[in-house]
Formats: sequence, C-alpha cells, structure tokens
Amino acid sequence: MRNTIRRELKFAQSPETVWRALADSAALAQWLYPNDFEPRVGHCFTFRVPPKPELEDGLIVRCEVLECVPPSRLVFTWVVDEFLNTRVSYRLEPDGTGTRVLFEHSGFEQEAALGGAEFGWNMMHGKLA
Repeated sequence: MRNTIRRELKFAQSPETVWRALADSAALAQWLYPNDFEPRVGHCFTFRVPPKPELEDGLIVRCEVLECVPPSRLVFTWVVDEFLNTRVSYRLEPDGTGTRVLFEHSGFEQEAALGGAEFGWNMMHGKLA
C-alpha cells in the first residue's frame, strides 16, 4: 500500500511570499484551517477543522513543528487522536521569478485516510494558489 502523498506545486510569487502563506497563522487560516501555529521548532499547535455533515463535531488536528528553515523548509506532525499519526513537509525552491513547492504528507496506515487526505489537500492547495 502507498502511504505518502506527494505534490509539486508552482506559484508565480517569490519563496518569501509563499513562505508567509505557509508560516503565518492568519494566512494559514485563510487557506487551511483556524490554528495557533508559530514558526518555531518544538511549537505544538492545532488546526481546528470545522463541523461538516460527516464530521458533526469537527476535528482537532494536533501538530508539532519539527523543522522550520525560512523560507525553504517547514515540517510538522499531523495527528488525529489514535486514528492518524503522520508528517507534513513543504520544501520551497526558487523557480525563475516564482516558487516551486515540493509537498509531502507521509505515514498513512489506512487507505481510506490517505484518500481523504488527497482530496482535502487538493482542495486546500487550490485555495493556497
């Protein structure tokens, strides 16, 4: 079974601008979820997924910043109760006047969780653009 989502994303903006969208709590909330993120190694934070018909009470995603190297690398855990214990990674590289972002979400043990995450990241990265 495949246990990792990998995406290459391209943005017209500079790495510094894309970094702000990934590492600023208010900017993250605009395209991802409400959060209490801080860009420093060891910081524990949460994403609060709002309620939906299939998630009546919403969801709390617990995270910890593992790597933070502005404006090129951000890695954090992505944990949901005992159901999911994974890792999210963003690597930013200059690409002409824009930015190439290598995204990876790894550590899935269940195919259903992987499929749901793929769907979710496609939507969220569309908002990030």
